[in-house]
Amino acid sequence: MLNNLKTVGLMALMTILLMMIGGMLGGRGGAIVALVIAGVMNIGSYWFSDKIVIRMYKGREVTSGVLYDVVQELCRRNQMVMPKVFVIPELTPNAFATGRNPKHAVVAATEGIMNILSREELMGVMAHELSHVKHRDILIGSIAATIAGAISYMAQMAQWTMLFGGLGGDDEEGGGNIFVMIITMICAPIAAMLVQMAVSRSREYAADRGGAAMCGNPHYLASALRKLDAANHQRPMHNVNDATAHMFIVNPLSGKGLQSLFSTHPPIEERLRRLEEMA
Repeated sequence: MLNNLKTVGLMALMTILLMMIGGMLGGRGGAIVALVIAGVMNIGSYWFSDKIVIRMYKGREVTSGVLYDVVQELCRRNQMVMPKVFVIPELTPNAFATGRNPKHAVVAATEGIMNILSREELMGVMAHELSHVKHRDILIGSIAATIAGAISYMAQMAQWTMLFGGLGGDDEEGGGNIFVMIITMICAPIAAMLVQMAVSRSREYAADRGGAAMCGNPHYLASALRKLDAANHQRPMHNVNDATAHMFIVNPLSGKGLQSLFSTHPPIEERLRRLEEMA
């Protein structure tokens, strides 16, 4: 319940940031336009996220095999609708879920994941992804990414508008101190990124907990996470779109040092600690 309230609050904050940038571009009218843009982008994410992401990673649907059997067993055990199952032609082991709701969901895993995980570990990974599906995290993540992208894009528009004739809106309609506007243009995209990161990390912890319960043994997922994290550090995935990196069960990017502070994934050590406490 606390995680859900936290997520709602963070999403509201992102919408406010988007409207602030819109207001800077065109006063009240700009704020309304920004809100409409957010709505249109979210509707697009809602209906087409699964098709876009699967096509992006050249996924192939499967209806048999170890991966399909594991997902089918978990769905039967937990009374869930069977999602579509896809294999991604990528040797680096990883997995993700997408889709607009539990009845129209997709779970996917790379070819490499079957090479390093046991059936029990694979069950832990797929249970994690099905937990995302069950709690509609895939929709929340898509919306968060969409709004964050819109905020960054509109902040860039505001910079160009200021360079070529000033920002719209008079003092009565929201035009304000130029220094406040500059600070907002710089800080809003950073704030949006941090909020998106907080949303994603919160949902990852919840999916770990839910996945451990669904597969019946937290050790399955903990063991899988150790292997996946090590493999992705040794051999990061190629051609990963930054906008979709948050969807994977472990970070597919090779960010280290300061980059890891801005990762959409929680520290692997903390995820393992929480799973071990459950066990």
